Amino acid sequence: MEITNKISTSATVSSISAMRNNNAKKANIDGVHHGIPVWFQRAVATLGLLAISPLLALLMLAIKLESKGPCVFKQVRVGKYGRRFTMYKFRSMYLQDDPRFKAPDQKDSSREGVCQKYIHDPRITCIGRFIRKYSIDELPQLLNVVKGDMLLIGPRPALEIEVAQYNPSQLSRLNSEQGLTGLWQVTGRADTTFEQQVQLDEQYIEEQSITSDIKILFKTVPCVLGAKGAY
Repeated sequence: MEITNKISTSATVSSISAMRNNNAKKANIDGVHHGIPVWFQRAVATLGLLAISPLLALLMLAIKLESKGPCVFKQVRVGKYGRRFTMYKFRSMYLQDDPRFKAPDQKDSSREGVCQKYIHDPRITCIGRFIRKYSIDELPQLLNVVKGDMLLIGPRPALEIEVAQYNPSQLSRLNSEQGLTGLWQVTGRADTTFEQQVQLDEQYIEEQSITSDIKILFKTVPCVLGAKGAY
């Protein structure tokens, strides 16, 4: 696969290692986790999954009744140092073989740069629009946290096709465990540009601590409920 070859794990790790040497003065650019302990985050994710399991079951039923296809959408994402893993989300779009499916025009993207985003995406279902607005579609990623693919707090895991377009300096955002929420999510979510996201991710990695993680968690709740920058 062309994209996989472009961003092979060894190449990605090599680029990140070189960058880390160039940024040695930045204390936390060392690949070591400095935030809330990993074991604690996984324990919280496990308890959270158990607590909301009835809600998740109802959501899966609603998604299934509205449109055909699996309830959970699986997608390969790029984690720390370029490691690939399968990330889970509730399906919020019609499948391509659904008569209601309509592909968006790329020139209508509401955000320029590597990560495209559409405020009025014709592919999104009615339920999908609601769960995306309040980030409910991300709840299955608690399972990714339990499995060790990612953590509760950290840079968001990107698509392979997005990472393939990174310049060497932007690979710095892969120098940390990826997360369910992070600094740029509580700063502006989809309203931020890709360059701003990278800058905020770098800032998070450099300043990562238990205190900063706790602050991000507390900011996540009003950010999600307010639905600012979510579409």
